[in-house]
Amino acid sequence: MAARYRTISADDRELGLTEDFLGLFGKDPEGVTLAAGESLFEKGEPGHLMYVVKSGDLQIIDGNHVYETVSAGGNLGEMALIDAGPRSATVRAIRQSIVIPIDERRFPPFFALRVMRVLTARLRAMNERVKVTE
Repeated sequence: MAARYRTISADDRELGLTEDFLGLFGKDPEGVTLAAGESLFEKGEPGHLMYVVKSGDLQIIDGNHVYETVSAGGNLGEMALIDAGPRSATVRAIRQSIVIPIDERRFPPFFALRVMRVLTARLRAMNERVKVTE
């Protein structure tokens, strides 16, 4: 079955989620296959990899709250790669999926990591504030 490329919606553009990483990593032979319902990682676990979704659909969840569904071309787990913090949510496959693990050696240049560390810190702080208001 051919990989389904991610469609960029108006909502994605508004949120700045317009990157499709399959152009960079889609031909990568390394992949992790997940069955429907299987977790890629759980909230609170240590993490040092991010993942590019090669095929399938995965949900980013916390308890019963679904933050996002990520399809082919999307990425997951970048916060833990950038700041080495624990996973902030659980990721579970909705249907059979293949993800490509990406470590720091394969990540964009050092400057990008520095900028993303700041962005990650801001996002983590915002996530905590949202929990307090729920």
